[in-house]
Amino acid sequence: MAKEARKPPSADETEAAVIDAAMRLAADRGWRRVALADVAVAAGRPLGDLYDRFPDKSAILEAMSRRADMAVARGADPAADSDEQPRDRLFDVVMRRLEYLAPWRPGLAAVARDLRGDPVAGLSALPAFGRSLRWMMEVAGLDTAGLRGAVRTKAFAAAYLATVQTWLDDESPDLSRTMARLDRALRRVDEWTSLFGGATRPPERDAAVQQ
Repeated sequence: MAKEARKPPSADETEAAVIDAAMRLAADRGWRRVALADVAVAAGRPLGDLYDRFPDKSAILEAMSRRADMAVARGADPAADSDEQPRDRLFDVVMRRLEYLAPWRPGLAAVARDLRGDPVAGLSALPAFGRSLRWMMEVAGLDTAGLRGAVRTKAFAAAYLATVQTWLDDESPDLSRTMARLDRALRRVDEWTSLFGGATRPPERDAAVQQ
């Protein structure tokens, strides 16, 4: 009986394999020492097959960020969350994102260390970072429009980065250090936002208050 032809991996499977391989290599040798050819070998994919989707290493980080964005959205339940305070919803969103990224935490720690010494690579990651920030706020039901929205977004960016830095080193079994840091940081977001027209509220409540 003839063997069935093996199906080629899907684009999603290839992307997942590339991200996994890149993070393993980053954890082992540091992000700077990882080349796309190394990732292709570790992922078991021909280098030529990766080029269209991953022309450089920053594209791998963007793909990971996008997958985390989708995971955050899948975990959201607007009906169940409607009675929560906006800050609580944002807290849940950030923790869902970190939970999704947890398998890659050693690799992400290596990426963070190396990006601090590589401004060019750091700048290339900014667009994906900005999209993820706005998406998390959108999923949490927070308005990013206008001056208050801009202040809220910048304050949340600082809060998220501070939380991630704690998370990368948090060895507590329940991530208590990370959650405490996030709670403090989000309270500061509320403090900054309140200086420009009120505390953190979802868009529909903003409109109601202004009427």
